[in-house]
Amino acid sequence: MEESENVTGLFSWAYSGVNFDLAGNGGIECRDFISVKQRVIETVISCAAASLILYRAITHLTLPKNSILLPDPVGKRILLVVHCLIFGIELGFKFATKQMIYILNPCHVATMMQIFCLAAPSGRLTTTVFRLHLHMLTGAPIAILFPVINTRLLPFETEVYYIQHLLMLVIPFYLLKIGGSYTAEPVHDFSWALVSMGVLYIIYFVPVQYLAYISLVNLNNMLCPAVSDPFYGPYYRICAMTHQALLIPTVGKFYTWLSQQFLTPSARDEEVSVFSIDWSAETPAPDNLRGKNGVISHGDRPSNNGHLKSS
Repeated sequence: MEESENVTGLFSWAYSGVNFDLAGNGGIECRDFISVKQRVIETVISCAAASLILYRAITHLTLPKNSILLPDPVGKRILLVVHCLIFGIELGFKFATKQMIYILNPCHVATMMQIFCLAAPSGRLTTTVFRLHLHMLTGAPIAILFPVINTRLLPFETEVYYIQHLLMLVIPFYLLKIGGSYTAEPVHDFSWALVSMGVLYIIYFVPVQYLAYISLVNLNNMLCPAVSDPFYGPYYRICAMTHQALLIPTVGKFYTWLSQQFLTPSARDEEVSVFSIDWSAETPAPDNLRGKNGVISHGDRPSNNGHLKSS
């Protein structure tokens, strides 16, 4: 008991500001919304399904055979600054209200993945993170259509909520328009969507649910349904698993289809298995190729002195 109190005191800055009097925020009543037995059954089923999905899908993951390097456009840097600014303000709200535990919500995790994609140099790792995150954006439209803002009481906290989720939906379109490392898999390839789904299910039902249960904070609505949940009831998590199984590939494939139809060139590089790629032989970063932002991709071009520039 004493050890539990010490842990609570040590991490009080992370969730002591959560107001359990607000509906859907957490507390004993929220934790007991469904029985422990039901939680265990749902967790076992979801994790077993996720493990099977990962086992079958991960062997089919593919990436472009060649790593394409493109110049770093000004618009990408502007989006990086804006996204970091908005996310920084959101973190400031969480620190000020002692609710940093909410940083584990999927939308915040997807935001951090987007910031990585905007800041990281071109390469296969960037493509990998980008493709995974494309299928982790289902929370953004849900947050906009069914907003949970009754807990946001500080000035401009609600506005930042909407701006962050709108940026989450806009940034992938811009990055897909740039191309290079920001490419989506073929429309008929569901391996990335399934891997993202499996990872999300395990994150939801293992670490997030555990932290929610011991802290009484309703992280990602793992303890009880949100006040705006259209599936409010004892089986809301089963409904969530069902609609997420449909939404995760649908939203991700929408980006994939749109990118291949309108945003990126029709010519696509050959896709090869991620297990056949020599990850240690990654193409050099743009700064090492030509000047600060110059890039050569897919072949060499003549330099000013008439010699081919090798990569």
